[in-house]
Amino acid sequence: MTVLRVETGPTAYDVVVGPWQSAVERVADLFPNNRPVMISEPKVFGLYGAEVASSLGSAEPILVPEGEAAKEWTVLHRLLGEFSARNVSRQTPIVALGGGAVGDLAGLAASLFKRGCPIVHLPTTLLAQADSAVGGKTAIDAFGEKNLVGSFHQPALVIADPAFLDTLDQRQLRSGYAEIVKYGLVDDPLFFAWCEANGVGLLAGHRDLRAEAITIAIRAKARIVAIDVDDRNGTRALLNLGHSFAHAIESAAGLGRLLHGEAVAIGLVLAHRFSVDLGHCPAADAERVAAHLAGAGLPTRLADAGLAGAVDPLLMWMLRDKKNKASVPALVLTRGIGRAFLEPAVEPRRLAAFLAAAP
Repeated sequence: MTVLRVETGPTAYDVVVGPWQSAVERVADLFPNNRPVMISEPKVFGLYGAEVASSLGSAEPILVPEGEAAKEWTVLHRLLGEFSARNVSRQTPIVALGGGAVGDLAGLAASLFKRGCPIVHLPTTLLAQADSAVGGKTAIDAFGEKNLVGSFHQPALVIADPAFLDTLDQRQLRSGYAEIVKYGLVDDPLFFAWCEANGVGLLAGHRDLRAEAITIAIRAKARIVAIDVDDRNGTRALLNLGHSFAHAIESAAGLGRLLHGEAVAIGLVLAHRFSVDLGHCPAADAERVAAHLAGAGLPTRLADAGLAGAVDPLLMWMLRDKKNKASVPALVLTRGIGRAFLEPAVEPRRLAAFLAAAP
């Protein structure tokens, strides 16, 4: 078991990487005499919910839809109604058992109800364990846009057990792997090389490799989040390498049609190739990134999402990105593998020409 500390200004919390059975007692230690409420989705709850709920002192379960279908106004409203009906207090821990969508929804609901209830994450997907469960970002989708409505609400505890991944399907595993690779591409070229050497084993089910990758990713995210907790000074924006493209791809394709990590894989390749186009990045680095992600079974082209030549919808969504100022695109670009930077003002016509030519 590995315990990582995440410092977030006046608060801090632990991320435990290891068997959940050995860590779940921490919830009772943090919130004595408070019966938790568990948020999960049917598939995950069927696999693990009864055992986890029992270990949490018969936590009351609330089931929400799977995937992006959970991140809707109506589901959020129903969840808040459930909290009210159960008279949830500001000391009641909300336990999110599931993937990134469950965590995003539960975290937002916890941040809103009575102006804030504690949230504990038990992520069950590779993407959530390595990335989304840490850092305090919560959101739902709205008006066709990814993660438009949300808040910052840091968890009280995160328990990331790689054993949960044994029942995850290969498509979800590959999706999560894209976010792991991202950490090497942001500022750790040695970790990207580690991914090239060990990615096949990780995806094939090697638990030690999974735990190592998750630990490295969380440690990297904790370091960056501590510098820029509320995503205001540009440091945390580096974690969005490829995501301006990815969010636009998800919206243009229709939210939920692609998994988030699949869109991120395409976005990472586009960010590197656009950086080559602008003269920032060696072409060999961009092709190395594309080759690795394709070798992992991930999509790497707009055509893989049915969006080749879809300049207008992609550009429209990119012009609405949260990093932008005055509708001028701000993109996380790169000077090569492990050398990401924030470009605060990208010429829209140059971006449109790049999207038009991208395969």
